[in-house]
Amino acid sequence: MTPTAHGHAHASHDHDPDHRHGAGHGPREGVDDQAEILDLDAEVLAEHTGSIVEGLPLAVAPRHIVDLGCGTGAGTFALLARFPEARVTAVDHSEAHLERLRRKAREHGSADRVRTVQANLDAPWPDLGRPELVWASASLHHLADPDRALRQVHDTLAPGGLIAVVELAGFPRFLPEDAPEERPGLEERCHAAADRRHAGHVPHRGADWGPLLTAAGFTVEDTRTISVDVEHSRSSAVGRYALSGLRRIRSGVAEALQPEDLAALDRLLDPESPHSLLRRDDLAVRTERTVWAARRA
Repeated sequence: MTPTAHGHAHASHDHDPDHRHGAGHGPREGVDDQAEILDLDAEVLAEHTGSIVEGLPLAVAPRHIVDLGCGTGAGTFALLARFPEARVTAVDHSEAHLERLRRKAREHGSADRVRTVQANLDAPWPDLGRPELVWASASLHHLADPDRALRQVHDTLAPGGLIAVVELAGFPRFLPEDAPEERPGLEERCHAAADRRHAGHVPHRGADWGPLLTAAGFTVEDTRTISVDVEHSRSSAVGRYALSGLRRIRSGVAEALQPEDLAALDRLLDPESPHSLLRRDDLAVRTERTVWAARRA
């Protein structure tokens, strides 16, 4: 995603500021870390993403779709799979993420169905054509002026076209509440520290997009919240996702944690430790996704 100039790398799957800020990383390492988390997110949540796309209120299959803040392509490839006759214009601020998406498209044999556009969604928009569907997953809350962006989407969509806004309730939790054994509740304390650190940086996080869509001229046709609970046994990527996600969070909150919490977190993040996340069998990906589907009259 990076739709803005805040230093976020990918609008579309930027569930949480901890997911994107690269404190302690060089530019290349930070981009690679972000891309890894986006790819793991796509792998673990693929079934949920597919079910959201399947449930969109579309009477006719779209032929042209725009994926705003596409990242490394989680939404793009779910949309291509669901609508085999469609083309997707994938928009993101990060050229590195777009290159990764293009490589995946070549590997999947769908390069001819994907057009990538590098753009800052808080700047004047490029010509994105006249799509029948705009997909915006975890991207709009990072924009400095999402009202303007929604009006732009309204004017870009074909008459009768649909926008799907998908937002996570927050970055997923992975550990049971009573874990780790020596510091129960550690994960929640890490998230609380991250929330305090980033307070005010992402003011639209957690917004109710229904009224904003209505104000932009849309008619909201469907709003639903989907619980996500993917247990470790269902996906081998859960442990790697937890490791990558909590490493990113650590980089931003280390100084705010008590020494005992930091030591416990470092044991979880050490792949060689007997306490490593990669050795636990009680992990899961837990969060909620809310979907707003709204139509241009």
